[in-house]
Amino acid sequence: MTSNPAPHQPLGDRLDTAQYFEAQYRVRTGDIDQDMRVRLDSIARYLQDIANDNIEATEFWQSDPFWIVRRTIVDVIRPISWPATVTAQRWCGALSTRWTNMRVRMTAQHETNLFNPEPREDGLVETEAFWILVNDQGMPTRLSDAAFEMLSSMNTEHRLRWKSMNPEKAPAAGTEPDREHILRAVDYDPFKHLNNAAYLAVLEDEILAHPELIEGPHRLVIEYLRPIEPGARLTIRRVREGDELTLWLLLHKPDADPIVAATIWLGPLPTS
Repeated sequence: MTSNPAPHQPLGDRLDTAQYFEAQYRVRTGDIDQDMRVRLDSIARYLQDIANDNIEATEFWQSDPFWIVRRTIVDVIRPISWPATVTAQRWCGALSTRWTNMRVRMTAQHETNLFNPEPREDGLVETEAFWILVNDQGMPTRLSDAAFEMLSSMNTEHRLRWKSMNPEKAPAAGTEPDREHILRAVDYDPFKHLNNAAYLAVLEDEILAHPELIEGPHRLVIEYLRPIEPGARLTIRRVREGDELTLWLLLHKPDADPIVAATIWLGPLPTS
């Protein structure tokens, strides 16, 4: 398998002069695992929430309303757990005329309760998502002049290009057989899109067998390649190499070979 370049690319910081949007979200018990850690699919929901809240707070919900995510990077530097309130700050880290890298920083001041009575270090999660502006037909389209001006004021990179981080081609099935992942009605949004959080529920299932991968600071990279429609049959191919785990979400259609719908990589956080 080709080595993943993602670990060698730390996320950029926010310019001191860059404006940002801020929102707070209360951690609920539905967001956490048995160890009270905020799950990765819950982080994906926070990212969706702040993206929606951000655009609704501007005039661009009319001029630039339709966005799709091509890739999301999540760096868990210090895990967030319950009870806590997450403060999320969102800004544009880079852009071109049709897409942007939107950064979100999540911090959490941990509290205590009867179920989690010991003090914990405050949480810190850094994220970056590659968003593409599309028209009502789902085709990439140019940002409005006003949106480009506003977003470009937050950064110095205005010629953002797409470069895949994950290996798209799945290897041949290995000693560990592919497993089927059952999709549920609640995994889909009103537009019949598989919710971004549902993709990371796949990873959370795998973490049960590889808990050591999230014991320290870690990064995940998910790239969305093809839509997964309601009623689809999905299997998961996975390869563990040292402290890295790569998943291929394979979409099965009648009388056709499986195709890769998404890829997920999980490994250690960059150190430089």
